[in-house]
This record gives sequence, structure tokens and C-alpha cells, in this order.
Amino acid sequence: MDTTGIAAPLRDYGLFPHQRDLAEWALRRGRAAIFADTGLGKSRMQLAWADMVHRETGGDVLILAPLAVAEQTAEEGQSIGVAVTHAREGADVQPGITITNYDRLHKFDVAHFVGVVLDESSIIKHHAAKTLQTLLDAFVATPYKLCATATPAPNDWTELGNHAQFLGVRSRAEMLAEFFVHDGGDTQTWRLKGHARQVFWRWVASWGAMVRSPADLGHDASAYALPPLNVHQHSVETEHNPAHGLFAMEARTLMERRDARRNSLVERVRACAAMVNADRQPWVVWCDLNAEGDALTAAIDGAVQIAGADDAETKEQRLHDFAHGKIRVLVSKPSICGFGLNWQHCARMAFVGVTDSFEAYYQAVRRCWRFGQSRPVDVHVFASQQEGAVVANLKRKEQDAKAMADAMASETIGAVKENILGRAKEFNLYEPQRRISLPAFLEAA
Repeated sequence: MDTTGIAAPLRDYGLFPHQRDLAEWALRRGRAAIFADTGLGKSRMQLAWADMVHRETGGDVLILAPLAVAEQTAEEGQSIGVAVTHAREGADVQPGITITNYDRLHKFDVAHFVGVVLDESSIIKHHAAKTLQTLLDAFVATPYKLCATATPAPNDWTELGNHAQFLGVRSRAEMLAEFFVHDGGDTQTWRLKGHARQVFWRWVASWGAMVRSPADLGHDASAYALPPLNVHQHSVETEHNPAHGLFAMEARTLMERRDARRNSLVERVRACAAMVNADRQPWVVWCDLNAEGDALTAAIDGAVQIAGADDAETKEQRLHDFAHGKIRVLVSKPSICGFGLNWQHCARMAFVGVTDSFEAYYQAVRRCWRFGQSRPVDVHVFASQQEGAVVANLKRKEQDAKAMADAMASETIGAVKENILGRAKEFNLYEPQRRISLPAFLEAA
């Protein structure tokens, strides 16, 4: 179903120039993805987009968000004069913009809405996931669609293909058939055709804007300079088990690292709790195992845990209380609340067990280290000696991710600027340095 975009002038929502450019472009498209790095204001952009769709069409718009982000977005809307109804049931829907959590989608009549926004839309990156198919089926006929998430990992073709399919641009299978080939006999590994690279990225940039900084669109980025991020590793000693050999060897495989974490759980929790208890500042303490979360909550004064087994209402209330200063120390996993939340009031963070996903670690850190943070952010990683140089490994992954993102940006930024800002006509002015001399036969004529 083709959608006519909205060309009406954007109202004044207090947007920064790069936010206005992206919101206006997404409106002109009707169906688009804003891949903007953390802290660039995706919430405000999607609110402006949703409000304009509602005003111009007269229809209602649904925003789907991760747990507890719904309330945060409604508060953001209030700050810019956009009314947003935080609904938990279909009966709560009011004319205009409604926001709810992804896990409550089944309680709403999606046919009622002319527009939908997927906040933190990386939720659809796994093409075999039930959530993706539910969203594809639910909004296949929705005229206006917007996806908003951080810049996808370079070479994550599945995430790009799923976004294109959700937006109705092209199916994932069609994208793979046109631009990719199989690598060997592995049907899960796809490689971008060499001759199609430029065409592919220009196609992506026609519906998805990848922006890492306001400077990518030619705007001043000085306001987005973040305070220092200080990452510290604390290695704890554990008693060596002779059954594992004469000497304690550094863990190398995933299973060995998990064993090292389990064996050092008591020591890591004790070291972290001592640091957090000696400081009265707000803290976020991330764990990787359920046992870590339970032990940290018991050892840290006033700590409150958000666990996977908690119901949605309990999770929302505890996230609200932490964001508003009613809880000093929050204990949880990056997979539960490592996406979309703004915790600039907190500048202390600890990882007592680091996930093997660099994306999850990076997103967890960016809950506090983001635009609006006024203090240096200190991140403390507690690991056993057997786990080796965890922070050094994280920094290596960070450098690799940056190098890949730089390469992707070089492929896309020209096309993104052209699509968002329009192509500027180029002139090659001729300034003669001497008078022209005509041939004799022309002079005779």
C-alpha cells in the first residue's frame, strides 16, 4: 500500500535543527526509519512526527515502546506541548497519540490507527522472532509508519531487511536476492555483492537515515559533546581449583568465562557492594546471572532489583521510582532495562558480570552517558582474574564497532544528506581571463 507523505510545514516543537530535518524528511516519506545514535532526541522527533500525522490526517497514532519508556515519552510530550495518552488497555485510547508497551499490543485494535511508531525498533532485528511476525501482521495495512532506533550494527543485514519489510519498502527476501549472495554453503551468511554496494546503500538511505551526530547533516554538534567516560576494571581473586590444572588459566571459551563468573560470584558481589555502600550517589548495577542480581540486592543497602520474573506493573513502578530519585541503587540486567531509558541523574554504574554482547553493554552505558549528562560517568567492571582484561576487550570491541560504523557512514552520509536536505545544484562558474579570438572564416561571415 503506497502512502502519500505529509508535506505540511512542521509546527514548532522546540526541535534542534538536525531533529527538525529528520522529522520533516520522515513526514515527507510517510514511512521511514530514523537510525540516530543514542542521545540525539529520537523521542522528540517521533512525537513531532506522530502529532503532525494526527493533525494532517485526523486519525490516531500508536507508539509502541519498551517497558517504562512509555511514561518517559509521555512526559517528554508534555514538555513540548504534545498530548500523549499512556494506555494499558484498548479502552484507554483517546483521540490523538497513544503510547503503550510492546507486550500490551494484543490488547489494542490496531486497525483503529492510521500511524504507528516503533520506538527502539531494533526489537525487530531477529527475523525468526515472534515479535517481528506479530508486528508485520498487525501493521501491514497501516498507512503511516516510523521506526526509531540507534544506528544498526554495520553488516547487520537482517536488521535492515526487517525494517524495510515492516515499512513496506521491500521484503527481507527480496532485499537479499537483489543485493546479496551466499557465502559458501552457509545459508545464514550473506555477503553484499561488490558491484551493488553503492546502489544498496543509496537504497537504504532513501528510507532509512543513519545519523551519528548533528554534524552528519551539517549542523553544530558542540552541544552534544559528552563529559568524560571513565571505565575501571576491578579484578577479584578466587581460590584455584586444582582439578582445573596446576595453574589457573585465563578463560577463553564462552563456557569457560561463564564458569569463571560463577566461581567468582561471591567475591565480585562483595567488592561491588563495598564500593556502592560507601557512596551515597545513585547507582545502576548490572548483572548477567539471576544469582548475581539476588546477591547484589541483599548486599547493597537499599538496593531494588528488577528481575525478569517481575510483572510489568512492578517493573514500571520501580523504573519510575529510580528515574525520579526514590530509589538510590537499581539492580537489573541490560536485557531488561538497558534500552531507551534516560538516567542522566545517575553517573555511577557497575557491571558485576558483563554480557558477551557489546551492543548490550554499550546501550546499558548510554542510559547514563548521554546528552544532558553534566558529570563524568564512572563505570566499574568487576571480574575474576581468570576472565582476563575484560575492559581492554570491551575497548577493542568499541574500536572495531567505531571503525565499522565509520565505514558505513562513508557509504551512506552523502545519500542521506541528499534525501533529507535535497540536492543542491552545483555550478562551475567560468571567469574568462582574456578575450575570445574567432577563426578567420567566422570573422568573414
